[in-house]
Amino acid sequence: MARIPYLDVDDLAEDDKELLKRPINLHRALVNSPGAARNFGHVGSYIRFGSKLDPRLRELAILQVGYLARSDYEYSHHIKIGRDFGVSDDDIRDMITETEGRNSGLPALDRAVLRAAREMTEEMKISDITFAKLESHLSSELLVDLTMVIAFYNAVVRMLGTLEIDVEDSYASFLDEFPLPT
Repeated sequence: MARIPYLDVDDLAEDDKELLKRPINLHRALVNSPGAARNFGHVGSYIRFGSKLDPRLRELAILQVGYLARSDYEYSHHIKIGRDFGVSDDDIRDMITETEGRNSGLPALDRAVLRAAREMTEEMKISDITFAKLESHLSSELLVDLTMVIAFYNAVVRMLGTLEIDVEDSYASFLDEFPLPT
């Protein structure tokens, strides 16, 4: 049960109603602070719609963060979103394989993106070796965007955990398909 109320469109001032155009539980909690919700949305929109980073790579990085953080909300949502952006079920299984320290056979860039997400989540920064691997494939702009994706979603999973945001029923089945580690 969430620690703060989930608000609905009717609970908001007229100028804030657009903040719930996607009324998922995370947004319904965030609109308790319309300013925070609005600015959260700006960063999230840039990541999803403004960045030139390959969306499949973005989603792999987000899935890696959600998996490591054991964030049922983030992980389940991005299994669905990832599929919409080209992440296959094999990619998800390969991400889990990589997390377990085994070589999945994914391409070098995919493996470097996953490693970068693991390092930023667990060590707070990307190692020189991993950064060099990324740099051999990505421009400086894309390196910044990838770093922003990983950092932003590390913040998101901490917010989800602290506010105890509930997974919507429509996303729960994704956790059955690809369970989080215990």
